[in-house]
Amino acid sequence: MARRFGGRFSPASGSGTTPPVPGKALATRPLWLVLAAAPFLATAFSEPPAGLALDLAAFAAIAAAALATREGQRAEAAFAARKVARRPALPRKAFGAALTGAGLMLGALAPGTGLAGPLILAAVGVALHLLAFGLDPWRDKGVAGIDRFQQDRVARAVGEGERLLADMQGAILRAGDRALEARVGQFAAQARALFRAVEDDPRDLTAARRYMGVYILGARDATARFADFYAATRDAAAHADFEALLRDLETTFAARTRDMIANGRDDLDIEIEVLRDRLAREGVPRPSTLEPR
Repeated sequence: MARRFGGRFSPASGSGTTPPVPGKALATRPLWLVLAAAPFLATAFSEPPAGLALDLAAFAAIAAAALATREGQRAEAAFAARKVARRPALPRKAFGAALTGAGLMLGALAPGTGLAGPLILAAVGVALHLLAFGLDPWRDKGVAGIDRFQQDRVARAVGEGERLLADMQGAILRAGDRALEARVGQFAAQARALFRAVEDDPRDLTAARRYMGVYILGARDATARFADFYAATRDAAAHADFEALLRDLETTFAARTRDMIANGRDDLDIEIEVLRDRLAREGVPRPSTLEPR
């Protein structure tokens, strides 16, 4: 019987691993800007000192623009993946556009020529950069009615949890077992569901902090130790024990997430009932007593 394989090299494995974050696949494309600026290096060393300096500065500016734009895309992908997020503090993609324009202007400058042509080229470069990569997020998302202090605490806790999950998924690659990579991906997806629940209601952070910190830290360390041991021994018992640990972790995190969602529903029901009582005191009948039109 044919067997379907999955893992990080299978784009549609159906194994339960988390899908790629929107925009993450684009994170390396700005590096093509560096290749586009390579002609500045090719001609730089045949120029007189002034031309050499301009060409090298142009290449450096465009290379810096590529790095800034890539970091901007990564920040945008992280922003898009969260329900509650603040806009990036530094507009990296806009900064990359400005550096691109500066690099093109420096590359077009020549001793004894005017500034009109280089400035036009710089403006075109900035416009094309913005058209290709867009602007950075400029407005906070999902923060209305949420205390700023609580929101910042949640952002720090989620950021730390995401870092530990990334370390864990990187460590399991050393084991060289695609099935285990998929299982770790499933646990990461379950942990991120807990993160999203906390982002929806920051009041749940106190109850979830142990799961988002201590438990994931322990899972990360256990994964690193297992991966090194299994890569050297291929021990079947260790493989089974690690899979059992992942199942227990998934079950624990899923139960915690369900409890948090259920508590949120209870709070909502209480608020609705209080609001109905208040409306009733104001003479507004309950929905069940309203006459159909």
